Amino acid sequence: MNFKYDVIVIGGGHAGCEAATAAANMGAKTCLITMDMNKIAQMSCNPAIGGIAKGQIVREVDALGGQMAKVTDATAIQFRMLNRSKGPAVWSPRAQCDRGKFIWQWRTVIDNTPNLDVWQDQADELIVEKNEAIGIKTVWGVEFRAKSIIVTAGTFLNGLMHIGRHKLAGGRTAEPAVYHFTESITRWGVTSGRMKTGTPVRIDGRTVHFDEMEVQQGETDFHQFSFMGEHRKLKQLPCWTCYTNKEVHETLKSGLADSPLFNGQIQSIGPRYCPSIETKLVTFPDKNQHPLFLEPEGETTKEMYLNGFSSSLPMEVQLEALRKIPALRDVKIYRPGYAIEYDYFDPTQLKHSLESKIIKGLFFAGQVNGTTGYEEAGGQGTVAGINAALNCAGSEPLIMHRDESYIGVLIDDLVTKGVDEPYRMFTSRAEYRILLRQDDADARLTEKSYNIGLAKKDRFDWWNEKKEAIDKIEEFCKNTSVKPKEINSALEALGTAPLREGTKLVDLISRPQISIDDLSEIIPELKEIINIPINRKEEITEAAEVKMKYRGYIEREKIIADKMHRLEDIKIKDRFNYSEMQQLSTEARQKLEKINPDTLAQASRISGVSPSDINVMLILLGR
Repeated sequence: MNFKYDVIVIGGGHAGCEAATAAANMGAKTCLITMDMNKIAQMSCNPAIGGIAKGQIVREVDALGGQMAKVTDATAIQFRMLNRSKGPAVWSPRAQCDRGKFIWQWRTVIDNTPNLDVWQDQADELIVEKNEAIGIKTVWGVEFRAKSIIVTAGTFLNGLMHIGRHKLAGGRTAEPAVYHFTESITRWGVTSGRMKTGTPVRIDGRTVHFDEMEVQQGETDFHQFSFMGEHRKLKQLPCWTCYTNKEVHETLKSGLADSPLFNGQIQSIGPRYCPSIETKLVTFPDKNQHPLFLEPEGETTKEMYLNGFSSSLPMEVQLEALRKIPALRDVKIYRPGYAIEYDYFDPTQLKHSLESKIIKGLFFAGQVNGTTGYEEAGGQGTVAGINAALNCAGSEPLIMHRDESYIGVLIDDLVTKGVDEPYRMFTSRAEYRILLRQDDADARLTEKSYNIGLAKKDRFDWWNEKKEAIDKIEEFCKNTSVKPKEINSALEALGTAPLREGTKLVDLISRPQISIDDLSEIIPELKEIINIPINRKEEITEAAEVKMKYRGYIEREKIIADKMHRLEDIKIKDRFNYSEMQQLSTEARQKLEKINPDTLAQASRISGVSPSDINVMLILLGR
């Protein structure tokens, strides 16, 4: 075999799989190096994709031509659109998946991706010459050479698992940790740190009293993750909910002295927004109960995932506490929950392309950048794969902006602000939420991806066909008027105020009580337009309705985003000697010197840099 490639991807998790397929689909000769080919894209924690803001990221990966959305739809066993009671800016798709089928669906994708080889081995040493990454050496002594190298090692770098006072080296349960590789990177000046995450107990569904739990069914409408892939085809299954109680809490508290989170055994910081059950008890001592969600691991397996019960307490404490929940009084478990510590690398040492500022040609994606979550990893992996391929071709990198994608928000937060705890995406992190909806990811990103060679012609053609259909609906509603006598009785039946004078359909659609479907039952011409003979007509109608219903908010956010773009256009990298700028605050000087932002807009988002500091730099630039 010839071990010379354009792109090498280290790690076969969600970031690695997206990075490898993206680079290969852009024409780069790529090799994915993974420790176990049978655990490609393993869902180490919850077997689910999506959620608040995370679902938007998966839609963006799909719009760019990535794979996670298609794999999710093909293996989904329950789908829900979260936040439907709120506005479309925060609607978020989520799917429970069959864990085993998810892996093999990804294997099918990888095995059928041109330009992509897979090598089962473990990276041991990064090879660097003249501050440029040129290859790696594996534990079996194989040397690979490449123009771009992407590190997506997840939780495996010096991984250490904890259950009570027991410690065991590993990247996740039953899999070995990776030693030496972190040190082969940090010796060149890259900074590393330690983080912690955890996962709950796995339960034998045959021992659960489901009749004493509340059932939670999924949705069966047209919504899905991919803009192009097949609709869900697996059997759809319910989830169940229950609660902890005072007895559960007392049992858990009895084990706190042996908890590695509280006895000093774990020093690193865990995810704030996905705390362990023992952390919940300490943080919220007044709460008498916490919700738990029992979720199936697959279409046929009896293994269940207990969402909300992440723990690293001694296993006998975990089991005893579970049996104090009425529906789980006879429960048997496959294995207890555990915590894991692992290495990550300081993301402020990265460019927005996810290339290292210190080692040329070296890219990082996923949990090694201090994030948590499959979706955050997949989004980073897609960008790293794209930019690694562009780097090989000597092309300009693809930079994702905050007003065009959640992936852009994620990367900008990492690179500009850094992390002091595992980073999780939320809609609240995006200042342009109404522009970053789950329904319009293809409108924002598909043409951009097509122009760099990742999104293929069939995807681009479909987007143009969809855009044309949306525009046709909008145009009709903007140009068609109705008179009071034609529609008032129907409006009153819908619970909305009657008209006093003629008005355009677009203004009626702006009313919260009215939908396009409602109006189509009253206006035959509109019904004819929305019943166009095209795939996904419901998705098209919904996209058109959201654009019209929220057009005022959308236009206002576009104006704000355009103003910020003016600061994005002002390049400041290497133009100032911040340490000597006494006009700036001490904190601003220190932060600006450390991060050395590319633009004035990036500088304005750095914690500790005030608006007055930005004004000082604007004045100095004017001089």
